Amino acid sequence: MHSSSQRPILIAGGGPVGAIAALALAQQGLPVQVFEAGDKINDMPRAATTHAATLEMLAGLGMVDEVIQRGYVEPLFRIWDRPSRQIMAEFDFGVLKGETPYPFCVQCEQHKLAAMAIERLKGFPHAKVEFSAKVTALTQSADGVEIEVETVDGARKIAGSYLIGADGGRSTVRKALGIEFEGYTHPERFMILTTTFDLGTMYPGCTRNYVSDPEAWFSVFKVSGDGDGPLWRVLSSTGPEQTDEELMNPVATEARLQRFLPKDGAYDVVHRNLYNVHQRVAASFRKGSVFLAGDAAHVNNPLGGLGLNFGIHDAVELSELLGRVIRHEAPEDILDEYDLHRRPLNIEFVQQQTVANKKRMEEKDPAARAKDFEQLRRTMNDPAAHRAYARKASLIESVKRRSAVPA
Repeated sequence: MHSSSQRPILIAGGGPVGAIAALALAQQGLPVQVFEAGDKINDMPRAATTHAATLEMLAGLGMVDEVIQRGYVEPLFRIWDRPSRQIMAEFDFGVLKGETPYPFCVQCEQHKLAAMAIERLKGFPHAKVEFSAKVTALTQSADGVEIEVETVDGARKIAGSYLIGADGGRSTVRKALGIEFEGYTHPERFMILTTTFDLGTMYPGCTRNYVSDPEAWFSVFKVSGDGDGPLWRVLSSTGPEQTDEELMNPVATEARLQRFLPKDGAYDVVHRNLYNVHQRVAASFRKGSVFLAGDAAHVNNPLGGLGLNFGIHDAVELSELLGRVIRHEAPEDILDEYDLHRRPLNIEFVQQQTVANKKRMEEKDPAARAKDFEQLRRTMNDPAAHRAYARKASLIESVKRRSAVPA
């Protein structure tokens, strides 16, 4: 136990994972300081799916009603075969009614989650959030952690009891700890195009659609946007050899949308985002008094909407463990559980599922595709298998698995 337990818990990164970790700590009366490198919350189109298990955690933090109000509730998702224009499988999270108060997912963009948490932090005198403040270095000692923060007014040092690195896939904290980021980066990049056009006219009845195609897969889903009406996002994969220039120009993005979803007239595109896709897990989620959470600890492709959810679970679980240690309810060595549980769960539930989802979307071999679809249909039509699939896809299963481990 650190002698200086009144020192704040420091958090690098004010995205949804860092902000929710801060809120979960502040609500326990623990002093917390968040340092975000950006000058404001990053509102680039990133994750937008909040699953049942996560909604339960957000309910515990008093956020769930606002998440539901500001997002879209969607109990279904569909997997299509593009060549035949047929729905290959439809999964209904409504089958989880008896297991969760939230038998659906909510499409609520991650920047809104960060903003909601930061807004709530303002109500706690012992919580501070600083923008344009990048954590650049750290040192650990017997009584805690000291970080160096780069701000517009220059650099300064801040002492804390613990540090949570929630500073994204290129985490400075992870690099400063010398922790390997094991795994690989896909050769191709993913593109998200966001349009105001109502793609629900082409994909009616469901706002989460995954369209499998040996030539060019894509997915289509609806988000609530920031007040100017709903938006639809189209996610697709680009060729490894294609440059930003040739992909991101308006002519190219228009041609891409028309190829996937032909319509009369041009698309109104409000966002274009191109990013690298990784499957990586930090070799350890903890070193001394420093922890990694969210993308700093693990990154994966977005198919299935699991990365952000798992990151929020990291934040909530870690904040509970830290609270127990600081209140002397448990010995410091229970903090080892964070790495011992979260890391294998990420590999099993997030890495394996997202890799399988991507493989299914892009499968080129007709026999393998037919077998995949057959398997999906069998799962969908067998009530017990359907429920098991929904439990796994909504991360309820990973939370149940976690709580089954003796503490």
